[in-house]
Amino acid sequence: MRDNRPKSRLLALGSAGALVTATLIAGTVSAPVAGAATSHGRDAEALGADLAAARAARAGIDWRDCPADWGFAKPVQCGWVTVPVDYAKPNGKKIKLAVDRVTSTGTRKERQGALVYNPGGPGGSGMRFPLRIVNKAPLWVNTAKAYDFVGFDPRGVGHSAPISCIDPQEFVKAPKADPVPSSEADKRAQRKLAAEYADGCAERSGDMLPHMTTPNTARDLDVIRAALGERKLNYLGVSYGTYLGAVYGTLFPDHVRRMIVDSVVGPSRENIWYQANLNQDIAFERRWEDWQYWVAANDATFHLGTTRGAVQDKWLKLRDTAAKHPLGGVVGPAELISFFQSAPYYDSSWVPVATAFSKYVAGDSQALVDAAAPDMSDTAGNISAENGNAVYTAVECADAKWPTDWRTWDRDNTRLDKQYPFLTWANAWMNLPCATWPAKQHTPVEVKSHRDLPPVLIVQSTRDAATPYEGAVDLHKRFRNSRMITEEGAGSHGVTNLVNPCVNERVDTYLLTGRLDRSDVSCAPHATPKP
Repeated sequence: MRDNRPKSRLLALGSAGALVTATLIAGTVSAPVAGAATSHGRDAEALGADLAAARAARAGIDWRDCPADWGFAKPVQCGWVTVPVDYAKPNGKKIKLAVDRVTSTGTRKERQGALVYNPGGPGGSGMRFPLRIVNKAPLWVNTAKAYDFVGFDPRGVGHSAPISCIDPQEFVKAPKADPVPSSEADKRAQRKLAAEYADGCAERSGDMLPHMTTPNTARDLDVIRAALGERKLNYLGVSYGTYLGAVYGTLFPDHVRRMIVDSVVGPSRENIWYQANLNQDIAFERRWEDWQYWVAANDATFHLGTTRGAVQDKWLKLRDTAAKHPLGGVVGPAELISFFQSAPYYDSSWVPVATAFSKYVAGDSQALVDAAAPDMSDTAGNISAENGNAVYTAVECADAKWPTDWRTWDRDNTRLDKQYPFLTWANAWMNLPCATWPAKQHTPVEVKSHRDLPPVLIVQSTRDAATPYEGAVDLHKRFRNSRMITEEGAGSHGVTNLVNPCVNERVDTYLLTGRLDRSDVSCAPHATPKP
């Protein structure tokens, strides 16, 4: 379930270590750090998380100017937080997580601590979040007075012990095979590619794979909290970041001060992750149709047809043409899906995607080639894209057990493709490495409320493609004291960073005062894009 970028490809429990951990915690922490262990027993990973947080609290973060090649100038500051690879063995191998911040703009009296951000993925970097203060983003000016804005690269991402599964230039090269199979031979070829990708992950990053889980990232988040000197965590998670927040709230309920989860992954064990991706296919088709209706309503601008069906016919013709003769030699159906799917993701893409499509139909294909083709000269960007895909795959494959029988995948995706063809097969091939994953696949955390968890604010649009609305409803039921803001009739992924006063004012109020409405709130949608 990639949820923040285009889909571009298509534990041993050491008893000795646990004993040392328990001894060190007893000897170095006057009052045990509360967390998962308070609710789930003193298992080795809980003890290891306690120990890592205690060490981080003592060490703090040595904030300095960011390295020049990271692209973050003053006043952004960067630093490192050390975490164990395996929390069951906290004295074993360690990695450093990259963090950055911009300090709050208000007075000392106004300051309320740090606000830590995760943008999604899995595989997304939160390091650009502090730039919202630097750039004086209007929606965040009030919050910036109260909080340091803190971003981080999760384990395996970016500057935090990055993992890899394939050579980056090989990963982005185009054109790729058409994701929609026309024969059993096409399916066999895609299955072979998926198995080879899984093998590449083991070859290039095998030591990290068993530990690339959401619960471990939640433990990392708690260590970052401690390193920041914060007794309680203030957290904003978007998309996959909502699942990270849900797991953190389950494992560390009494470490939460304020938490906003925006565009929510359904957290049930049954949903993580195989079913989540099937549900995503349905939601994407619905939002794809929303975009097509909008294009048809603006035919005077785009000239792509006055009905949704006419726009769809032109899309199918474009796909067929690109399958036979890739545009510019590099843009085939896979590249087209990677580009066009940004429209169901984000309203901000509605105009650019429609404009490139319109120019193509009018006889200018170069605009579409420029927009959809990979930039082979962008070495840094290609490394980042490959790394993000590797982390996405590693986390989703490790978090849960996936079907290993190809007949299950074939049955489910063939059925869905009949009604929801836009994304179904592309999504299937992206996730198929999990069927032959070469590392341990875990059982997802049972997300639920605990007595000590404070009220959580959930924000969700009803027509979100990447994280369907039902997921937010499920988390709302599980986090009993939560409140939910629903943006009715909208579907742009990530609501809190859009202009909608009904949402924005409540987000500000919660972060600044902790107050929530007495009941859930429905908001009218934000403004529809204008061509």
